[in-house]
Amino acid sequence: MEIQDLPALNAALNATAGVFISVGYLFVRQGHRTAHKRCMLAALTTSTLFLVSYVVYHASAGSKPYQGQGAARAIYFTILITHVVLAAAIVPLALVTANRGLRTRLAAHVRIARWTLPIWLYVSVTGVIIYLMLY
Repeated sequence: MEIQDLPALNAALNATAGVFISVGYLFVRQGHRTAHKRCMLAALTTSTLFLVSYVVYHASAGSKPYQGQGAARAIYFTILITHVVLAAAIVPLALVTANRGLRTRLAAHVRIARWTLPIWLYVSVTGVIIYLMLY
C-alpha cells in the first residue's frame, strides 16, 4: 500500500465504522447488549485506525483542493465544514460514551450516547461523501 491509496482506505474505514455503529444501535434496541458492545468497540477501533491513516496521509501528502464549481462547491464546503467540526467533537464524545458503557454506568451512557451516535454516524457517512466528491 502506498500513500496515494490511503484516501480510499480512509473512506472504507469510515464506511465500516458507519456499519458497525448502525448494527450496534440495532443490537442494543433488540436487547443484545454483548453484540452491541462488540459492534461499538469495533466502530471505535475502526475509527481509530481511520484517524491514524488520515494523519499519516495528510502529514505526507498535504491536502487536495476541491475542483468543483458552482452549487457543487457550496455543497462540498457545507458538508466539509460540518464534518470537520463534528469530527473534532466526536473524539471526546465517543471516548466518554465508551467509558461509561464499559463501566456499566448505563444511565449516564445512554444520556450521552443519544448525542454521540447520530454525530458519529454523520461524521462516518460524510467522510465517505467527501471522499467521493474529492476523488
